[in-house]
Amino acid sequence: MVRPSRGDARPGMWRREAGTVLREVAPIPEQATAPFAIMAGLRIPRVPTEWAPHAHALHELVWVRGGTLTSRVADRVFTVSEGQGLWMPAGLVHGGRATAGARFYEALFAPDRAPVAFEEPRAIAMTPLLESLLNHLSSSDLDAAARARAESVVFDVLQPSERQFVLQLPGDARIDAIAEALLDDPADCRSLEEWARRLGISERTITRAFRHATGLSFAQWRQVLRVHQALTLLSDGLDVTTVSETLGYAQPSTFIASFRRVMGTTPGAFFDVADDSPRDVRNPVLPVQNS
Repeated sequence: MVRPSRGDARPGMWRREAGTVLREVAPIPEQATAPFAIMAGLRIPRVPTEWAPHAHALHELVWVRGGTLTSRVADRVFTVSEGQGLWMPAGLVHGGRATAGARFYEALFAPDRAPVAFEEPRAIAMTPLLESLLNHLSSSDLDAAARARAESVVFDVLQPSERQFVLQLPGDARIDAIAEALLDDPADCRSLEEWARRLGISERTITRAFRHATGLSFAQWRQVLRVHQALTLLSDGLDVTTVSETLGYAQPSTFIASFRRVMGTTPGAFFDVADDSPRDVRNPVLPVQNS
């Protein structure tokens, strides 16, 4: 099923781009890979595309070129950009979005024939070798021996990325309103004091709740959320000034500094060398500040 979106918001994901196509995912039978361990393919969404929450009977590895992929899994949001893939274990409910024109690659792994598997979603390092092997396996004319050889090497080189970029959602009724407001509008610049006054709780309570639920302060969590959104906007071709304004920064230099604190490099350098700059930013160490 496909239906257009007017750009509305949904819990746990930021506002959709106008014109996003929403797709229901048909179940993939567990025997889809038979008699192989891995099947791979490519899709190119011509418009921003969102897949409704679903689960597969098979392990799934997705990656993109020329865009970004965002996936919601329970109380976590994963953003996958150039040089990375996302492993989704069989049976795990997830939803996702891809930017318009992104080359969306997918590999399906039979659970009973996958000697390497991860029990939780994981960012995967899409090395040139791994990507070439999976593209090779997308061919329909490989003989059984050639396919078996390629599959064995895939399992040898399939490794988690050193950069696991995950936004942990609070899941705390006291502060969920803040998280949803910022997911809906990352440019929302209300201060900790303003939120405390609106929610009728103390600034200290908000700070403690964010720390306990996400491991980050309110200001740090907002920074990380904005960088998740920035990756999508930048991969869509928007310039740094436009992205800065869209995300509520007073000036581009402030946005660049914030991006560097989270990702360890500037936006331009990140997209230039995405394949060569691993960094774990699940819980980045950021200075506490209110903007």
